Amino acid sequence: MSKMETTYAGLELKNPIIISSSGLTNAPQRVLSLEKAGAGAVVLKSLFEDQINMLMNQYNEYNEYPEAFDYIRSYSETFSIAEYSRLIKETKELCTIPIIASIHCFSTGSWSHYAKMLEDAGADAIELNISIMNTGRQPINVEEMHVQILKNVRKEIEIPIIVKIGDNFTNLVSVVESLHGNGAAAVVLFNRYYQPDINIIKQTFTAGQVFSKPEDLSNTLRWTAVMTGVLPQIEISTSTGVHDWEAAVKMLLAGATTVQICSAVYQQGEIIISEFITCIEEWMLQNGYESIEDFRGKLNYKNIPNPSTYERTQFMKYFSNMK
Repeated sequence: MSKMETTYAGLELKNPIIISSSGLTNAPQRVLSLEKAGAGAVVLKSLFEDQINMLMNQYNEYNEYPEAFDYIRSYSETFSIAEYSRLIKETKELCTIPIIASIHCFSTGSWSHYAKMLEDAGADAIELNISIMNTGRQPINVEEMHVQILKNVRKEIEIPIIVKIGDNFTNLVSVVESLHGNGAAAVVLFNRYYQPDINIIKQTFTAGQVFSKPEDLSNTLRWTAVMTGVLPQIEISTSTGVHDWEAAVKMLLAGATTVQICSAVYQQGEIIISEFITCIEEWMLQNGYESIEDFRGKLNYKNIPNPSTYERTQFMKYFSNMK
């Protein structure tokens, strides 16, 4: 029997398959069902910084009455945190796998004290899902903001912090290295931004494609291989584009410590989790691997004969034989 056990951000996992933050993970019984299906860990549905802000801003009419406004603002914030803390506590009571809380944030504001409350509620780790886009005319240092958010939270808690980032950086390797140097136990590649679209009939903005596609795998695969080759000391969890067990194996070969899935579970049901586990185990047996460590990173940037395969300079070469 192949050994699927692994460690991630200091946590012990029975296998490297993690269910990422989503509506799938917003209730204790749902998480228990995912555990029974075979998940190695679960990231709970995110506590959204902007959602709390929106709730508090509903009471702007009390601005003329500072004491009332402060009370209502504090109540709204406390209620949101209390609800999320209850989700953590009840899930921990039901489940044995690691439960990772998630905070979706976009600023370096005072919200960082939320993290302490989630730690106190029993979360095994916290995933900071940081989404910052520079849409203004004035330049902002997005990389520096990521590090500052991490530092602010690191001051508050002792449990592992995992940082989930996008791919919109000029130097991804430098960003990940800086996050690790400032206390990130692991980094997730990549978060998936809201996908906007336009309805040309109604001439209105609308939501675009909700789920990721298998074609999204390539970018995640490339940067996982590069990151684990150049920065072997950093644990990488991959997310976006993993829709079958073969894709999960590819990510592990590229160097991923764990593989997060979401869209595949929505589209194919929880049974896909056990299929991932069974098929990866069978693949390992067929290839003579006794544990995940025997092949993790075998095909990353450092370990292949021609690392430039992962670089964009190969773009024209890729199409050179196309007729």
